[in-house]
Amino acid sequence: MDVPIRSLNHTDEATKQMLENVRKRKEKFDIAEKRHFLSIYLTLIFAFIFFGHFYFTIAKQYSYSFFSMFSAALNDSLTVYMFALTLIGYGAMNVLKQQKDKKEKEYQELRKEIVDKSKDLWKREDDWKNRHHVFELMKKHYDINLYHENK
Repeated sequence: MDVPIRSLNHTDEATKQMLENVRKRKEKFDIAEKRHFLSIYLTLIFAFIFFGHFYFTIAKQYSYSFFSMFSAALNDSLTVYMFALTLIGYGAMNVLKQQKDKKEKEYQELRKEIVDKSKDLWKREDDWKNRHHVFELMKKHYDINLYHENK
């Protein structure tokens, strides 16, 4: 359990465990989001390099015939490898997007569950009055909003 969550005074152990779980899911979501954006940028770079290479080495010289361009592109191994790398990047980008969406859904569901059950998690009156300390800590340290269900 992370130190700021462990040091909460007005929270029982079960609630601390829920807060720790939402922190872990947020962390996994952030990592998945970074990987997805990295894959987007790399795919765009690969595509830009591929189209530039294709234009200057094949399209300019063989523009008189589509079949000539197609034949020259297949005979140039660098063009084939660059095209394959661009396609692999595009596929990886889609897979990472699906993973990111799945992790975001899991994180948001747990976060909304904590917001919904806040009356049950802080039952005692003094705990209920001090729950804003927990919410501020989660917002400040982990960028997790527990004040509202909506993002």
